[in-house]
Formats: sequence, C-alpha cells, structure tokens
Amino acid sequence: MSPFRFAQLRFLSLILASWLLVFVSTRNLLLLGHLADADLDLLALLRLYSIGLAYDLGFLIYAALPLALYLLLCPRRLWQRRWHRGALHALLAVSLFAMLFTAAAEWLFWDEFGVRFNFIAVDYLVYSDEVLNNILESYPIYPLLAALASLAVLAAVLLRRATASALDAPLLTWRGAGMAFAGMALLGALSSLLLSQDFPRGVGGNAYQGELAGNGPYQFFAAVRNNELDYPQFYSTLTKAEVAQQLRAELSEPNARFIGQDPADIHRLIDNPGQAQRHNVVLVTIESLSAKYLGSFGDGRGLTPNLDRLRQQSLFFSNFYATGTRTDRGLEAISLSIPPTPGRSVVKRIGRESGFASLGQQFATQGYDSVFVYGGRGYFDNMNAFFSGNGYRVVDQSSVAEPDIQFSNAWGMADEDLYRQTLKLADADHAAGKPFFLQLMTTSNHRPYTYPAGRIDIPSGEGREGAVKYTDHAIGQFLHEAQSKPWFADTLFVFVADHTAGSAGREDLPVAGYHIPLFIYAPELIEPREFTGLASQIDLAPTLLGLLDFDYNSTFFGRNLMREDAAPGRALIGNYQHLGLFDGRDLAILSPRQAMRRHDDALGRSREASSSLEDPLIRRVIAYYQGASYAFSHGLLGWQPVAAPGGEHFAHAKPPAKERSHAL
Repeated sequence: MSPFRFAQLRFLSLILASWLLVFVSTRNLLLLGHLADADLDLLALLRLYSIGLAYDLGFLIYAALPLALYLLLCPRRLWQRRWHRGALHALLAVSLFAMLFTAAAEWLFWDEFGVRFNFIAVDYLVYSDEVLNNILESYPIYPLLAALASLAVLAAVLLRRATASALDAPLLTWRGAGMAFAGMALLGALSSLLLSQDFPRGVGGNAYQGELAGNGPYQFFAAVRNNELDYPQFYSTLTKAEVAQQLRAELSEPNARFIGQDPADIHRLIDNPGQAQRHNVVLVTIESLSAKYLGSFGDGRGLTPNLDRLRQQSLFFSNFYATGTRTDRGLEAISLSIPPTPGRSVVKRIGRESGFASLGQQFATQGYDSVFVYGGRGYFDNMNAFFSGNGYRVVDQSSVAEPDIQFSNAWGMADEDLYRQTLKLADADHAAGKPFFLQLMTTSNHRPYTYPAGRIDIPSGEGREGAVKYTDHAIGQFLHEAQSKPWFADTLFVFVADHTAGSAGREDLPVAGYHIPLFIYAPELIEPREFTGLASQIDLAPTLLGLLDFDYNSTFFGRNLMREDAAPGRALIGNYQHLGLFDGRDLAILSPRQAMRRHDDALGRSREASSSLEDPLIRRVIAYYQGASYAFSHGLLGWQPVAAPGGEHFAHAKPPAKERSHAL
C-alpha cells in the first residue's frame, strides 16, 4: 500500500512538489540566461540537474520537518474541522508565495553577483535597513510582491481539488505517523552526510555549472553555518616551519629585520631610507570601481574623463588587484595588509576586530589625525567598531548635520557630500597644525545608482554607467576644490577601489574580475609615471609608508612596491571559500576539503588542473593563507611600538636622502 494514500503525507507531498517545481523552474531560467557561459554538453547537463535535484530534495527534507511534525501529530478531531481545512488550503498559498518570493530574490541576487545565495546574502539580513531601502529604491518591489501574491493565490485555486482530495484521504495511525516522521528525520540526517556547501557541486571546473547545480535556500543556510572557516580543518597545510620559511622568503627586504619569537611571526622592523616625510594623506576607497570602466583601459563610453587625466598625472599602478569581492575585504586589505582569510573578514569578526597594527595606527603613532570617513552609517559591516579599535577616529553619515547632506540614498550621502566633509576635516587639521591621514569610503557607485540631478548627462538611477560617471565627476570636483587649499601641495591623494563591480565568471576566481586601478597623486611631491608590475591591495600600506620614509613595526603581508630591489609581484585574491595566489601568469587555488588546483595562463586560456604540495606555487599560496590564519588566531597581528628589543631605534642608521629608492 502506498504511504501517499494517507491524508497527511498526500498534503505534505503536494506542498513539497510545488516547491520542487519552483526550484527547477528557477534553475531553468538561470541556465537560459547563462547558457553560453555554462558550456554544457549532454553529460554535464545531466550531471547539473541530477546534483541540483539532490540539493533541492536535501533542502526540502529539512524545510518539511516542522510541518511534517505538526501534520503527523495533529489530532483526528482537529483535522476534520472546517476551519482547519481552510487553514491548510491557505497554508498552501502562503508556502507558494514564500517560494516564489525566494525565487525572485535569488534571481535579483544572481543578477547582482552572478551566484546563488551565499555569505553576502547572510550579511544582507544583518544590515536589513540599508538593504531594504536599497531594494525599495532599486526595484518596483510593491508591484512585484503583488504579482507574486496573485500567482500564489491563482496556483492555490488551481490546486484546490487536489488539496481537498488529499485532506479527504484516510489518516495515518499514531504508529504510522511516528514511523513516517522517523523516516523523514533519517533522510534529513543522511542528506547532511552526503551534501555540503561545495560537495557534490564540486570545486573547480565551470563555476556557473557549480552554481546552477546548487539550491539557493540550501546555500544560504550553509553560509550561515560556515561564516568562519578554520583554516587547518578545511584547507591543505604545510608544517609550521615550512610556512615560516616560505613567508620570510616572501617578505624579506634588505631594510627589514624580523623580531618575532615565534618562527611564524612576521613582525619585523622596517627601516626606510631618508628622514620621515610628514606629508598629509587622503586615501579614497571607491565603491566598486573596476579597471574595465576606465577609458584609459579601453572603455569607449567616456565615463571617466577625470580619472583618465589623473592617470597621466599620477604614480599609477596599472596591474593592481583587489583581494576580494566585498567592501569589508577591501578595507581589511588596505588597512591591515593581510590576505583574505576564509570566512568573515577581520573587519566583521565582532569582538576580535581591534588592536591590530593598522595603517591608521601607524599614522596616529607619527602624530597624525587618523580619520575614517564613511559616506554611510558606520555600523554597516562593523566599520565603526573596526576602525575606532585600530587607531582611527570615525566620521560617518550620522556625524554630519542634515543641512550638510544635499543628497543621500539607501547607502549614504552622495560622494560630493563626502568630499565636502573631507575638505572641512583637512582644513581643521591644517589650522591646528596637525598632519592628517583621512581614509574615505564612498557609496555612490552602488545600486540603486542614484545621485544628485544635473551633475552628468546620464539621469540618476538608470544603472551602473551613470554611477561610474558621477563617481568620476565627484572626484574631479573634489580635486579642483582641493587645489585652492593651503595644504594641497603637501598632500598625497590616493584613489583605489574597494573591489570590482562584479567578479562572477566561469571560474571560481576569475583573475580579470579582480582588476582595479590605483592612483597616487601629488603633483608637488611625486613624479608621474606608470608602475606596470603585478601588485595587490595588501601592498598599498607598505608602499605608502615607504613613500613617506616612515620607520615602523610591521605585521603587513604586503611589500613596498617602490623599492628597486622589490621581489616580483603576486596578487592574493579570494572569496569567502576559495583562496588564490596569482603570480602574473598562473593562479593557484585552495578550496575546502583540502582541494588544491591551479589555472595555467589564468588571464588567457586558463587551463585548470589539480595539483599537489610539491608544486612551488601551491606552497606559496598555502604559506600566505595558513600563515595569516595562524597569525590571527595566535594574536600575532597586534600593535607594538617601533623600538626594537634592547631599546635601539632605526633612526640612528638613516642613510642620506639621496639614497632613497623612490621619487618623493
């Protein structure tokens, strides 16, 4: 006798079948939108849908357990009540609306990030105010909700006979109900053993195939569970001695002396040549500015005339890469000069985000006013706690009087308002005779892509193209106004992106998707030129301090790019799971479950192959990420004073300024 002749199981299967239909339809639509990118043959297509079905069913089993428990324990007398039957009809409609809403949300998330729900979606729920306002400003959300509700009601009406037939069927006995629930619980436990966030979706191969084979809600809850990944547990490792040897070889410089007692401690004293140059610094971190948008990189739409001119007037880094795909990753790399360790960024590890030897702390120790200036509200991404705990004072949107904000959207005030506040801060510090380090984070180049009217020839809210052009306009206006200030000639302006506008691609870590620009502009101080060597966001802090000839105690994993004896470049790139090192040609990737692989000719044909611990590139990538995770977990990234053991200080050994290796 089929168990589905019983009322509880028939009704439950009706709901689950409806959900499954939504999951399959979502996968079909996403696949149709990226059919060429997925590069499917018949075998790959069958594999994609087979694995996708496993994830769909795995989620449905978990999701159905609470409802199954209620249905199976529902007393016979209550089951037969008319109002109860009506409530179950309504439950079908509500569940259909929930799944249609999830499908629509997943479609919009995919449109923005090119992936199923992941760690970003989890973060978005934490910062619901900004995200909700962003959604309301970006999409016709109320008509969309009304349409989804109408579809759900229509589907429930069309299924009313099937629902009534299920509810009229015989009921299971108590013993049968217990056995049915135990069977479902057993299937749930089995699915937890067979399925994980990345298995059997797979690591490597075509990234679109892996994402399409997943299930959005399943991936969401897996990301909730795995928001911090313990490196030794999930990734390939070397011995501590091997990591220490490899890292010291990577970070060794003639002007650096390692002082850590732990062999894996990269603490070192940096002795930069010449006397310290106490110039002001304004470091602007620009939201989502991919290098591909610059006209000087080949974009023909004329979106960045100011930045294209600035390239010719600056020390410009044309082969520069972001470490990650989120703002907090960019801020982590720029401020702490560390690789993107798996799971949450250090910025967002609440309770463990302070006390580091940050770039702001280095400037504050030199007597600077170190300020983090954010266009939005600094509780987002835990920015206030991170920066205030690491040598900065914080000025965010809540610090600015309403009359001083001419335009704002869900994410914060317009870039021009942020720059106006920056000019005020610089004026105040200059009047007080105090050098300043102002580290900005902009918000305008972000969905909903809105900005003040009349600034550029693209109407506000029409898309990324307008936001990029407004971003460029605001930078040009800022520099024009700064040129009239008495502190301008003594100031370095640094413009860098936090990450690119999108890093989705056929590979887990598409290198080109991490390419960003870096400008260091100081017409009275730095000779314009182009630096073409490979470089990473983690190199910005040591390069900037080197340009200023600061001596300091370093925990940075980056290098001073301006040294004539600098080692060949490399870029550390990653997302919350996959960790990579690009050496200019080939890319090594570490993934959970101790997976190791490489992409040869990563910017060209990108031939993927598995690898082993014998591969020198694999050993390099392990050293960086295992070393960074070890340093974080063992408290080796903390701030220490400049003086070396025994009290000596590097200042006494300064060579003449003419021996300096840069053009400041």
